[in-house]
Amino acid sequence: MLEGAPTPALQPTSALPGHLQDLTDRARSYVEAASSANTRRAYASDWKHFSAWCRRSGLTPLPPHPQTIGLYITACASGAAERGMKANSVSTIERRLSSLSWNYAQRGLALDRKDRHIATVMAGIRNSHARPPVQKEAVLADDIIAMIETLDRGTLRGMRDRAMLLIGYAGGLRRSEIVGIDLKANQTEDGRGWIEIVDKGMLVTLRGKTGWREVEVGRGSSDTTCPVVAVETWIKFAKLAHGPLFRRVTGQGKAVGAERLNDKEVARLVKRTAMAAGIRGELSEIERAFKFAGHSLRAGLASSAEVDERYVQKQLGHTSAEMTRRYQRRRDRFRVNLTKAAGL
Repeated sequence: MLEGAPTPALQPTSALPGHLQDLTDRARSYVEAASSANTRRAYASDWKHFSAWCRRSGLTPLPPHPQTIGLYITACASGAAERGMKANSVSTIERRLSSLSWNYAQRGLALDRKDRHIATVMAGIRNSHARPPVQKEAVLADDIIAMIETLDRGTLRGMRDRAMLLIGYAGGLRRSEIVGIDLKANQTEDGRGWIEIVDKGMLVTLRGKTGWREVEVGRGSSDTTCPVVAVETWIKFAKLAHGPLFRRVTGQGKAVGAERLNDKEVARLVKRTAMAAGIRGELSEIERAFKFAGHSLRAGLASSAEVDERYVQKQLGHTSAEMTRRYQRRRDRFRVNLTKAAGL
């Protein structure tokens, strides 16, 4: 739970008998499980930001006042919410609004985001500051092969990074999902899933935004590019038996630590190997550095896999085909030429 945010609909624990105390503790754990640790940290950070702005402005954060929220998001959009900070993007302001709604709900209060003081200001912010979504470059099959060739196959770090790139690409996984995988089920508290290796490939069970899903990662046509072989090799030489699958390599690359990798390491790995492999060499170095991130793997699978769209949608865990199409950077462009179809 967030600091200062009470468990919803629960009485003070001191007033509860023993058998209800156990239920209270269980309810609190369920509330925490309803959102990821990263989400809760973001919610806590946004509430702290809002509360600090209220103090500086001589306003109170409780109870929720639409006029106060309208002034706050105006300050965020104009760069006046915090001294020395630049203006927030539209997506950041929308996230802050979601955070405030969540925080108020934990206190048994409701924030009406449709109130004219909020909705009208937010509409103006979108019209004035919204930009087209910036998409990361998709890395395609040839790109991935070139990227893994920049890694040293004979070192633990090279084996680990090879496995991360290949499973991230073949599974269409988010960077948080890649580092959240454990060797088996129920091995860690912060794990987001686990793997099961079988003859035909590897089954990855993941806990995502919409619940649990299973991702099938089949064996590749060659051992050198097979994600399953890469994971098996990493497990064997890292001598892993329990806990996180992807961990820090320590001791000048000769030992494997117990700590799970941070998901930012995936973004750095994609960027580093894409640059080393010369991917999109026609762009400047600065442009290339900006183009690649962890999402490049996910977009690469969606753009490369020449199969029925529903299979790609299932692999990525999307609830709609429209969301899947946003990831297909090249595949569907100009497949249907409406200009010619219209007679021109």
